[in-house]
Amino acid sequence: MFENKKVASDEERATRVIGVPKKRRRNEVHRTSSDEDWRPIPCTGVTPLRRFFDVQAGSIWADLAEELAGVRGTLVDAGCGAQPYRSLLPADVTYVGIDFDGAPAAFGYAQPDTRYYDGKRWPVEDEFADAVLATETLEHVEDPDEFLCEAYRCLKPGGRLILTVPFAARWHFIPADYWRFTPSGLDRLLRKARFGHVDVRARGNALTVACYKAMALCTRFIMPQQRSRARAWLLRCAGLPLVPAFVGAAVVANVSMRFGGGDDCLGYTVVAEKAAVA
Repeated sequence: MFENKKVASDEERATRVIGVPKKRRRNEVHRTSSDEDWRPIPCTGVTPLRRFFDVQAGSIWADLAEELAGVRGTLVDAGCGAQPYRSLLPADVTYVGIDFDGAPAAFGYAQPDTRYYDGKRWPVEDEFADAVLATETLEHVEDPDEFLCEAYRCLKPGGRLILTVPFAARWHFIPADYWRFTPSGLDRLLRKARFGHVDVRARGNALTVACYKAMALCTRFIMPQQRSRARAWLLRCAGLPLVPAFVGAAVVANVSMRFGGGDDCLGYTVVAEKAAVA
């Protein structure tokens, strides 16, 4: 009896030292989109201004500008959303955007020329595409193995899969954000789906991530998403002194990406190939 009391007392002391008591913290499993602290701004277009201040989107744009320039034939954009990187493709490439039918409600994206489907079998034929693109999509897929097998099925022999995933990113579009992948995990998943020549490159480094996180904190004050207009106005006023820090962090973040990637990075850009017929 006395031992149990001692254990409980030790746990309480540890909780007071470590941080907020468990009972005062919410159970994150029950979170929904309605109580997301700060919802990402829809990426309907990656303008130069957005690329500068949204370093995730900017780093993705820089990598895809290089990768997509060499695409020929037909490209399937899986989880295309608002098709923000379509403009990087050569004019003679046939573009096919696909997304699951719950995407407009879950993410707020909808395009009239997108092929919507049930999230299982992609609405394209076997060996249809010369390239498959999936930007910041895999973390929102409940079954990554199934998704990558579909990418493999739809590619022609010798075709390439080009995908990006976040690493240092908050839980977003709650609850439809399931995974964070490491290079070894991506390699394992892709080889399991029979892809070869897997190439995983980090976007940014520890300094980039530090700036990115500082900017994310400033953004909640500068661009608050509060239902109460009065509270939003107060946050904007409080955020005014943070504007120089926000701009400065953006400058440092963009410069830091010139020095290569690291173990702590914004995310990864991945290229893999479907073996050509011998």
